[in-house]
Amino acid sequence: MKFTPHPYQAEAIRRLERFENYGLFLDMGLGKTVITLTAIQNLIYDSFEVRKVLIVAPRKVAESTWQDEAKKWQHLDLKFSTVLGTARQREAALQKEADCFVINRENVVWLCLYYKFNLPFDMLVIDESSSFKNPGAKRFRALRKCRGCFRRAVILTGTPAPNTLIDLWSQVYLLDGGAALGKTLTGYRDRYFVPDKMNGYIVYRYKLKNDQAEKEIHAAIEPLCMSLKAEDYIRMPKRMDNVIRIQLPKKAKEIYDKMARELVLGAGEPDEITAVSAAALSNKLLQMANGRVYTDEGAVVDIHTAKVEALQEIVEANEGKPILVFYAYKHDLDVLKKRFPESRRLTGVEELRAWNAGKVPMLLAHPASTAYGLNLQAGGHIIVWYGLTWSLELYQQANARLYRQGQEKPVVIHHLVSAGTVDEQVMKALSTKAAGQDALLAAMKATIKALR
Repeated sequence: MKFTPHPYQAEAIRRLERFENYGLFLDMGLGKTVITLTAIQNLIYDSFEVRKVLIVAPRKVAESTWQDEAKKWQHLDLKFSTVLGTARQREAALQKEADCFVINRENVVWLCLYYKFNLPFDMLVIDESSSFKNPGAKRFRALRKCRGCFRRAVILTGTPAPNTLIDLWSQVYLLDGGAALGKTLTGYRDRYFVPDKMNGYIVYRYKLKNDQAEKEIHAAIEPLCMSLKAEDYIRMPKRMDNVIRIQLPKKAKEIYDKMARELVLGAGEPDEITAVSAAALSNKLLQMANGRVYTDEGAVVDIHTAKVEALQEIVEANEGKPILVFYAYKHDLDVLKKRFPESRRLTGVEELRAWNAGKVPMLLAHPASTAYGLNLQAGGHIIVWYGLTWSLELYQQANARLYRQGQEKPVVIHHLVSAGTVDEQVMKALSTKAAGQDALLAAMKATIKALR
């Protein structure tokens, strides 16, 4: 795919190349990944300023997002090594010839210890830097010791201060070593904040001294970062679709493949399959792609938790923003309610009004229950498709609950797609507006031929 950057993307690329330490505080969907990869490629192959890049990201993002994005765009030709798995697998990945080494944030401490805090990378990229907002966390303290190893540093997030401006200090410290906001958290707090909530002599919450303090913080970091909200960028489209490819754990993928083959063997020859039998086969495969499947006796078999973990990361990245989640099966709903106890299922007007009033952090809905007539745009602008549907009509109508007249913010629609499963066939059909019974039947015939 050819990359034609929007003006703000071109400017962001220019700044990443110009400044050794820079932060992109951009909303999800505005292209932080392709912006950063383009700058990295230019720095490596055009100006020769960078040799090896360390990218720290949430685990699911580290698995495939950066790698997939690099393959997506024609102008990118970067080599990746994914530093995940067992200690032996991680060590092997570090020995590979590559431009970018992607590691999950949970393994940052291990990485620093492995290299005895002398990391062999000259550029650091922290994806979702707000996960380093706690200066007492081991991951921050380990990376802080290694900060001097990097000639360049980039931090990426849409929520740099999800709770309070105190959250900025550790992120900005990893960016510039304390030049803008001070070398210590104590000094930063003393300069800009006063105690707010206390228990005896213990302060457990601070507040800004005054409005001037907030202005001074923003002025201090302004040369270091580019901040952009999607709703402020009038040239951006009002809808942004994002496909999140999820790599299933090896054991889960083996179970999926085994069960899929058994189902296919019982489906008959491709030319014999009917719309009814194709729907039944697809139904089972889609359940397994989501993580669980019903047996013929009605029991539930657990296969993986990759999708609910991916949703957890979306929630963390959009801290405080309401999310509308479309599920497909009752066992999906059970998993979602257990993982997100604060969520509410859309059953009637009570939940609808609470959502539109901003009182529901996560609304769980079946697409068939929201197909027509419901106005949900006042409650949020983020959709996550946890379970996909072959019905193009249901898909379009469900998205129209937020993507409709009266919506004041650009709508971001995330699709959780389990790699190597029927999810990919559904997503392809939806993206080309070819979904429906004919597409389902054709896909199931192709699946039978492939697995036989």
